[in-house]
Amino acid sequence: MLWLLLLTLLCLGASVPMTPVPDLETELVGIVGGHDAPPGKWPWQVSLWIPDMRGQWIPHCGGSLIHEQWVLTAAHCVVIPRAGRLRVRVQVGQVRLVQSDPLQEVANVIPHPHFRQGSDIALLKLVAPVTLSPTVQLVTLPSPGLRVFPGTKCWVTGWGDINHNVPVPRPYHLQEVEIPIVGNEDCNRRYLSNFPLMKTVKVIQDDMLCAGSKGHDSCQGDSGSPLVCSWNDTWLQVGLVSWGDSCGHPFLPGVYVRVMSYVSWIHQYIPCSHRC
Repeated sequence: MLWLLLLTLLCLGASVPMTPVPDLETELVGIVGGHDAPPGKWPWQVSLWIPDMRGQWIPHCGGSLIHEQWVLTAAHCVVIPRAGRLRVRVQVGQVRLVQSDPLQEVANVIPHPHFRQGSDIALLKLVAPVTLSPTVQLVTLPSPGLRVFPGTKCWVTGWGDINHNVPVPRPYHLQEVEIPIVGNEDCNRRYLSNFPLMKTVKVIQDDMLCAGSKGHDSCQGDSGSPLVCSWNDTWLQVGLVSWGDSCGHPFLPGVYVRVMSYVSWIHQYIPCSHRC
């Protein structure tokens, strides 16, 4: 219930080959404080699409390709209270949200069984495997025991707002921003001080990860998108966008699902022999 309360009070906004670190030179544009991402730089980034009231597919959230037939995303992107699981499709290999580009059909939506208690993570199984290419690749999942230390610089990508309630402008280009990891204890103190009525509550749970700084953050619409860190010349997905207060807040970083906490659950569906 705490998780549902927080999602209401706060703004809501993975055998895998080792993926080499791409060139990080970029031109300034605008996620919050971010840049336009060059084509093929983050080839595991996918967009999730849902039907609107007229039945037309519209972009909804982000996700990451962790297997040729599996996508990792946030559970709140694909499950809503009282309405159950959403119809969803996936677009791969694009840096701009173009409706005419092919959408992959989803065979199964698998939210974590404890989502209602806070496990904001889900798997999507595609009807058919995607074909890998220079612009469509798999991100590497971390080992369950990986520790990401405060101050580590990582990158988050997505098509969400470039500021609070300011959508990414046409042509809806994928954004990227480098952000520092914030330790859980520090992050928890910050949120408790900002919400004094919750002083007896542990807001930042062990399966969460905080990252961001003033003017550099993920935002609404980035939910489910990956947070990746470079480790031994490989990009590891250590988090996925989950929730936060405002965007680019000077004191409150964004909160991510800590992927390391869920690697074993992911392997229940994607055998380790495919990823290790």
